Amino acid sequence: MKIAIDFDGTIVEHKYPAIGKENLFAFETMRELQKQKHQLILWTYRSGKELDDAVEFCRDRDVEFYAVNKSFPEEVYDESISRKIDADLFIDDRNIGGFPGWSAVWQMLNPDDAEKVKELKRIQAENAARKKKKGLFRSR
Repeated sequence: MKIAIDFDGTIVEHKYPAIGKENLFAFETMRELQKQKHQLILWTYRSGKELDDAVEFCRDRDVEFYAVNKSFPEEVYDESISRKIDADLFIDDRNIGGFPGWSAVWQMLNPDDAEKVKELKRIQAENAARKKKKGLFRSR
């Protein structure tokens, strides 16, 4: 499976343009997904030096991506144009309900039984309910 993974807010805490503290279980989960032969794509807003720094940060933690900001390694990509990439799954902190955490991602991709999936959905719903709303939808 091709899995596109965001960097800021997903692999690391959101501190752009700096690199934030790595999120709990991020690299352990990505390395295990690679062992299962999933193709991981770094899919991020970063470009130039900030992108190079993010790729190196991950490489230093033994995660080498199949592709970076493109669907496959040989793709010629114009960084001035924002577009979607071809992936089966997107892991991003901007999902509806927010990012459930790497432990939940691992369990969703490797469920032992239906009860675990049910529990994960409950945890995800609780996390979404706790997340503070911003902008027009600010809670009072």
